[in-house]
Amino acid sequence: MKYSEAIDWLFSTQTFGIKLGLDNARHLLKEFLAYPAHGVKVIHVAGTNGKGSVCAMVDSIARSCGRRTGLFTSPHLIDFRERIKVSGVEIPEENCADMLTTLREICERMDTHPTFFEIALAVAMRWFRERGCEIIILETGMGGRLDATTAVPADVCAITPIGLDHMEWLGNNLAEIAAEKSGIFVEGKPAVSLPQEDQARMVLEKEANERRAPLEFVAEPLIGYGIALAGEHQQWNAALAVAISHRAGLPLTADALRYGLANVSWPGRFERILPDVILDGAHNPHSAQSLAKTWREEFPRKKASLVFSAVAAKDIEGILKLLSPLASKIFLCPVNTPRATPAGEIAACLPANAPDHESFANFESAYQAARKHGTPVLVAGSLYLVGEARAFFTKAIFQPSSQ
Repeated sequence: MKYSEAIDWLFSTQTFGIKLGLDNARHLLKEFLAYPAHGVKVIHVAGTNGKGSVCAMVDSIARSCGRRTGLFTSPHLIDFRERIKVSGVEIPEENCADMLTTLREICERMDTHPTFFEIALAVAMRWFRERGCEIIILETGMGGRLDATTAVPADVCAITPIGLDHMEWLGNNLAEIAAEKSGIFVEGKPAVSLPQEDQARMVLEKEANERRAPLEFVAEPLIGYGIALAGEHQQWNAALAVAISHRAGLPLTADALRYGLANVSWPGRFERILPDVILDGAHNPHSAQSLAKTWREEFPRKKASLVFSAVAAKDIEGILKLLSPLASKIFLCPVNTPRATPAGEIAACLPANAPDHESFANFESAYQAARKHGTPVLVAGSLYLVGEARAFFTKAIFQPSSQ
């Protein structure tokens, strides 16, 4: 298949939905010869918020230590290939197409068709093996215990802050969700976590104890280093990234840390796409709280023209309660994904004291109206919206996804 045909087929597999479980992923990795080679270190990161930032930091630190890295993250913002990078470089279209062509044949022979995410993981792991990656960093897609990434044996596991998200899949309270996240822990292998609420911490400690996995909680943020990502919460993410790197046996030096953290790139998280336009994929109350705090640090006396959208099953009311006070006016639009929430339904979630709002048919019309209203402009509420916005600003071809 050509790349465009391969991507069309891959995206068509999203109709199979999300199926939590490891059997299909393990079978696909085995059939596709995609398990990591002996001696390759695998780092696995789960949690509700900050997973991607931590993975990007570990990747950047490892590269500054001279290691060849494989980085698997999700979702992509514009192009599927963003999910699969070797030492910061996306998998080329030709290689991606060749692998998807082979995987399609394997998938058609399987009793249960693999999901979009399972196929994406198989492409990543085979590419990392072919490119001789020395360290592989995997961001959990959802949960942990039954996430496809858990099919890859990890050497170091890490947990970012746990909050209430994906509750239809992971559980109704912090303890249940923490049990799913801590399912990535591996017998006898080190685990590291950022501070957690008591309910979640107890579960992590019990799971780690049962698996004899030495568990460490990061006690303080990393200060004294320039971090390329904005916000105080990124100092905590950096502290976790350093702890992970240490447990993975990287030859850390002050210079390597300084360079790695100063050059980390993670688009769509308080990203200045223009001097007066910020993009942030704040898609739950916890991340919205971090965004609100960072906005007040970066723009202490300015209100935003807020362009907002969200997808189904998110706590839209909780997010808007935190972001509305930042805005002088709110511009609502649906995001380009099958999971989009109509602008009218989003408007119904606005708090009583919210500023004026308008609804628009798409991002571009909402953004143009926000620019006319005044700057700075804040585009937030969904990573899918951020991806659409980045494609608009960079004039790239947007590959809308539901996973």
